Amino acid sequence: MGIDHAHWARYLLDGADNRSEVQAITKQIDELPIDDAYAIQAALLELQLGRGDTLAGAKLGLTSAAKQEQMGVDEPVYGWVLASSVLTDGVAVMSELIHPRCEPEIVFILGEDLSGPEVTGDDVLDATSSVVGGIEVIDSRYEAFSFTLADVIADNTSAARVVIGSDGVDPRDADLRTLGCLFEVDGEVTGTATGAALLGDPAACVAMLANHLGKHGQKLDAGWLVMAGAATDARPLTAGTSATASYSHLGSVTVTGAP
Repeated sequence: MGIDHAHWARYLLDGADNRSEVQAITKQIDELPIDDAYAIQAALLELQLGRGDTLAGAKLGLTSAAKQEQMGVDEPVYGWVLASSVLTDGVAVMSELIHPRCEPEIVFILGEDLSGPEVTGDDVLDATSSVVGGIEVIDSRYEAFSFTLADVIADNTSAARVVIGSDGVDPRDADLRTLGCLFEVDGEVTGTATGAALLGDPAACVAMLANHLGKHGQKLDAGWLVMAGAATDARPLTAGTSATASYSHLGSVTVTGAP
């Protein structure tokens, strides 16, 4: 008997709606193949769109070599960004989430569609209207933030919120590989990185996403935002915590944990 994708999608959505941890799917069934995990993710997205949300973009996860090694994989994971999750700089989030964590993101704003296969990093730069700094707030629905690769794919790569900065640059006006980021939580530096930490080139990461979607007859749409992945470790966003990502060329972005 096959895996009931719709059942597990409802299971994850109920956890998010009720702000309640749920047991990882892989602790309840014998095996969760990656293709089935993406099918659960697609069913989850369908439920969210069915109640009035819209798509604002897409995202990558595990685009740093260190994180791939930690998870024992050799390619990124992919997920979706809902319009309801996109926030402006300086907002407070947490009250509606389970156990949020935050991490800096380089965000591409697309001016043209990107459709795989064979999309290159140069194609991404040509299709991008601007690159901005951001902070993603992730929030796994699983108990103790513990999961396998298949679990996190099914859970839309822990997507929850993304805070977008207002200072953008044309992607050809800055070398995204050397673009620097300093991440601070409550004034303490918790991580520094350059764009090259994202598998050598953030634009190449976005190209991987476009090519992955192309295999499934999907594309990245003009007007969407695309998160290329986190270059530093995620940090807990607790009540009263303030996190700031400062980027060369892109200014700074701040998010705080609401009481």
